[in-house]
Amino acid sequence: MEEELQLELNKIIETSNNNITITDEHGIILRSNPNHWTMYGLNADSYIGKSVYDLEDEGVLSPSVNALVLKEKSFIQILQHTKTGQVVMSTGYPVFNKEGQLIRAISYSQDQTEIVQLQVQYKQLQTKIAGFQTEVEELREKEASHRILFRSSKMQQLFKTIQRVAKTDATILFLGESGVGKSTLARFIHDQSDRHKEPFIEVNCSTIPETLFESEMFGYERGSFTGAQKQGKQGLVEQANHGTLFLDEIGELPLAIQVKLLKVIQEKKLMRVGGKDERLVNFRLITATNQDLKQMVDRGTFRLDLYYRLNVIPIDIPALRERKDDIAILLQHYLQLINEKYNSTKKLHPTTYELLIHYKWPGNVREIENVLERLILTIEEQVISPEHLPVDLQKNIKETVDQPWSFDQDFVERKSLKETLEEVEYKLISKAYVQCKTTYEMAEYLGISQPSVIYKLKKYKEVIDQNSQDRKPSV
Repeated sequence: MEEELQLELNKIIETSNNNITITDEHGIILRSNPNHWTMYGLNADSYIGKSVYDLEDEGVLSPSVNALVLKEKSFIQILQHTKTGQVVMSTGYPVFNKEGQLIRAISYSQDQTEIVQLQVQYKQLQTKIAGFQTEVEELREKEASHRILFRSSKMQQLFKTIQRVAKTDATILFLGESGVGKSTLARFIHDQSDRHKEPFIEVNCSTIPETLFESEMFGYERGSFTGAQKQGKQGLVEQANHGTLFLDEIGELPLAIQVKLLKVIQEKKLMRVGGKDERLVNFRLITATNQDLKQMVDRGTFRLDLYYRLNVIPIDIPALRERKDDIAILLQHYLQLINEKYNSTKKLHPTTYELLIHYKWPGNVREIENVLERLILTIEEQVISPEHLPVDLQKNIKETVDQPWSFDQDFVERKSLKETLEEVEYKLISKAYVQCKTTYEMAEYLGISQPSVIYKLKKYKEVIDQNSQDRKPSV
């Protein structure tokens, strides 16, 4: 019977998924899995009769869990590092006889090398992800700044102001014509602020019906009115909590809502329609308008107290016609952007390009984007010539192109667009030729490159020499 028990015990140890080692009270190995010791660099048949203390001295077991169990006479769990470079999790248990004497130590060992390596790789991956997140944040900031395209001194000065106030929570009022980029600048300020990870809520005050304004802005509780959502609704102001609320076309705000908005700005609290409890809100406020709010105050259509609340840092964005140096870079940017969007390779003919540079662009940056997109999508030719320009734009070109003279009506009717453009170009070159001392000054005056100036001077040289008695500009 005892022999059968021994056979059963040996078979259990041999076939166990765990590596089992049994030692006597002196640390001598009595039984163990044959393959267990290959983790420690020993042959499968060279462990029986060995002392775990000797194996510790030899550096095979570092340390021996069985030796620790015999010393502490209690449960022990440790990580071992073997000579073969593996990591082993060993758990040991003491065995006592009826008299309470320690007679055996049994340990179970599992190879944890792959798990430890995965843990190390996971930590390395976390470090990389953290690095990538930082890079993404930096790229987002760069992307935000790249959306603000300018070259003119006016915009450079304005941008310095924006960068100074972006990190603060100061209320900003953008002033300027439609299409100058107020929304883009508001988004840029949010992206550069400490609130950049929080919501940016943009509200166009001119698009919300007056009857729905209060519920849209401040939200409502359930059952507040017929047609309301059963669960109620969070308003736009609440959605901007901890982030930035951008109110575009603020001049369109109804007087009744102006009162409520003023209260929210002052107290940082709001009450939903049909609600009884006030809710705390914390947001940075940016507003914009193309109207003269001071005149509206004088007419009684805009509250004076709200005007002063909004007019903390007024920033007047100049129209595109007032910063012509920016037109060229915007044309290039949107041409490339729209080409990429529609997988196109359209180009502007030099005459078209220069004509668009000197156009007044009453719709500002938005008009540039719209015109280029329309041209790229509607013409078949690869080069956009002057005759491809929309009819209404051609008409406006003749009427509003920046020129020191007026067109004679009979002249306009008798000339083709190409002839008209050449005449315009000649007159601009002639005027710059007289007023400027160098071709570099001419280039700055005309908004083109200096090589283009030299080319055009050669083109019109004969006519200019005949008509001008003034000195020629130097190179």
